Amino acid sequence: EPQSLKKLSLKSLKRSLDLFAPTHSLPFAPDAESKRIRVSCKVNAEYGAVKNLPTDQGRAQGKGAAAPSNALALLGTQDTKDAPREGTSNAIIPAPLMLPKAPESAVPGKNTTVLSIPGSSDRFSTSALMERLPSRWPKPVWHAPWKNYRVISGHLGWVRSIAFDPGNEWFCTGSADRTIKIWDLASGTLKLTLTGHIEQVRGLAVSQRHTYLFSAGDDKQVKCWDLEQNKVIRSYHGHLSGVYCLALHPTIDVLLTGGRDSVCRVWDIRTKAHVSALTGHDNTVCSVFARPTDPQVVTGSHDTTIKFWDLVAGKTMCTLTHHKKSVRAMALHPKEKSFASASADNIKKWSLPKGEFLHNMLSQQKTILNAMAVNEDGVLATAGRGQWKHVVLGLEEWP
Repeated sequence: EPQSLKKLSLKSLKRSLDLFAPTHSLPFAPDAESKRIRVSCKVNAEYGAVKNLPTDQGRAQGKGAAAPSNALALLGTQDTKDAPREGTSNAIIPAPLMLPKAPESAVPGKNTTVLSIPGSSDRFSTSALMERLPSRWPKPVWHAPWKNYRVISGHLGWVRSIAFDPGNEWFCTGSADRTIKIWDLASGTLKLTLTGHIEQVRGLAVSQRHTYLFSAGDDKQVKCWDLEQNKVIRSYHGHLSGVYCLALHPTIDVLLTGGRDSVCRVWDIRTKAHVSALTGHDNTVCSVFARPTDPQVVTGSHDTTIKFWDLVAGKTMCTLTHHKKSVRAMALHPKEKSFASASADNIKKWSLPKGEFLHNMLSQQKTILNAMAVNEDGVLATAGRGQWKHVVLGLEEWP
């Protein structure tokens, strides 16, 4: 006889209830034999070495006979070394823990043996008596606390980039309002506003050997500004999408730019010629810096990798894959042969020129870091966007 779907469902539910309802969420009945075995194992493990010691009555009777003691003492203080010298007790007397002394400090004529009691706690093991090695982490140097010195306003959009004059007299900022503003460092007053980009300015760099300022933006353009004439004298065309970062080579007239087309391009700043294209990243190149020696170019990308480049051959020398998130910022130490890279997972320190991983920074900043810088005193500053759209500034010692 055919049955309806509702009737079949109710029958299935009833069977399931009859099978599992009586014992549902109830613990199993305890097994007395397994409990006895478990307790016996714990007793033997904790007290197996001392549970068969003589009783107090046997110790009291043994004190009458002037027999030498067979007690074994662990290495300890002078009071514990002069522990019981009479009686026939065979007890193993653990002494207070202390670091091992030099051989010449031992008392001649006494044979003191360091024992580890089998089955006892790790407090009496010889590993607890070993001298602890000093920490490899250097003690940080105290620096005066940073305070907010001045707030400068003038841009109509987000400030995307900043660069300082090598003479430390002025600095420039690039913003989402498509302008570049130059400010006096001492007074904080606006000196000049440069217009020419049609999208937000994402990168700035000031030349140390020429009176040039370089800018890059989302409009795919890279511009060279002559600060004596305050106008654009060269434009570098070649990027297929927005340009996110740029850097100048410290010894030769070469400009490096990286952007959303996953390519780091090399330009001759004198002739605006495109020298080469460093291809290999799978996502946006958002950070780059240059060195006078190999590897002369180091790039970080949203594909979570950091690449070292041979500028002459135009090929990759090494790829670092330690980060799990996008590498958005890098900072080269001005004195040491090392650099740091910032990502949402952590800040990592690397050695140069081989790119060996040294360590992670101690304090982890739980935010997406967009900028990072380090000074000659070894203070690393990081800036990122917080959960509530505020800027988070972090300071850390460069160990």
